[in-house]
This record gives sequence, C-alpha cells and structure tokens, in this order.
Amino acid sequence: MARQTPRITADTLIRAYTIGIFPMAEAADDPELFWVEPESRGVLPIDGFHLSRRLARTIRSDRFALTCDTDFDGVIAGCAAPAPGRSGTWINAEIRRLYGELFERGVVHTVECRLDGALVGGLYGVSIGGAFFGESMFSRVTDASKVALAHLVARLAAGGYALLDTQFLTEHLGRFGGVEIPRRIYRARLAEALAASADYHRFGAPGEIVEGARVTARLGGDRDTEGDRNT
Repeated sequence: MARQTPRITADTLIRAYTIGIFPMAEAADDPELFWVEPESRGVLPIDGFHLSRRLARTIRSDRFALTCDTDFDGVIAGCAAPAPGRSGTWINAEIRRLYGELFERGVVHTVECRLDGALVGGLYGVSIGGAFFGESMFSRVTDASKVALAHLVARLAAGGYALLDTQFLTEHLGRFGGVEIPRRIYRARLAEALAASADYHRFGAPGEIVEGARVTARLGGDRDTEGDRNT
C-alpha cells in the first residue's frame, strides 16, 4: 500500500513561514506539495524600491485603480493562468485551498489592479508580524504588475513592515532593487521582522482605491534609477 503524506494545514503553513520555508508544487496538475528553503533568498528592500520616472508617471496618472483584499479568487486565478513564455504555473488545487483559507483568516493579502473595472493585474502574499512573503503576481496589460508591486511596497512601508520576502531573485525584481541574501542572514532578518507589528490596511482599507500620488510620495516620488526606460 502506498504511503500517504499527511495533508498540510493552514496552521502548518503559517509555522513554515516563521521558520523560513514555503511550499511549492511541480505543476498545477500535480496534487503534491514540497517544502523549499533556498540557500540564497530574494528580498526587496522596502525602503530601497527603485521607482523609475516613467513608472512614477504611470502610477500618478491613475490609469489603474488599485485596491487590496477584494478579490483573492481572481488574483490567484490570474497568477495561475498561462502567460506569454509560460504555459502554466506551480499553483495547484492545494495551494488555492491553503492560501484561500489564510485569506479568510486575514493572513493572506492581495493587491488588485483594475483597468476600466476589469482585473488586469495583481499579487498576493502572506503577512505575519512585520514580514510579508510575496507569493505570485500577474499582468494582463503592460505595467499592471509593476504598478501593483509599487503599491504593495508603499503599503508595506506605511504599515510598518520590516521585510518583503520575494523567495527568489529574478531579473525583473532586480530592476526594482531586489537582492539575494544568504540563508543565515535571511533567518536573522526574518526573526526581527516577525517580532515587529505591522498593519497592512494602514495605507487603505479593503476596497478603498488608493490614489497614485500617495503611492509615489511614499516611495520617493520621481527618484531616478538605472534602467529607467525599461521599468
């Protein structure tokens, strides 16, 4: 008889984040999860976000309407959907179940980016103490995920967060100031962040549209950065 792996619970998931590990699946149609603890961890310094002039102008134009915690199902569906250069993701049914439960408990939060009322981008992640663990983001139109990320960083800064964990460092995140740190340093920063208190909704309540000017002001306005034309 095949050995059955105990089903992961939402409480187990919270505990995992507090010790520096997170779950993934091989593919969306794979029912199993496995634990990951990278040797080098991707983090995005909350006080060092690279906001280009072009992106700042896009945010201040209020072309996109940015909210939080209004549509978890829509956001995770967007993150799981195929995209150019990506036929699918690791977001399987268990991931949807677990993070959906944590959303209902107020541990998972979202950012929604809408254009003319339609959800065109967004992200979700886990909030524990003063640490925010970014999980996934998506974009259906140009700049939507970038604007959502900038909104998240502004929200975390306003809420008193100490750590934005991106799990891995990608070239895309590197353009915004993302860096890799060794596991031992990550664990120390994680412990400090978990001991802090933070408020995800201090920058705006669920469903409240946050004006772009508030976001850019929080992030330092028109601070120029390398790669300005590409971000």
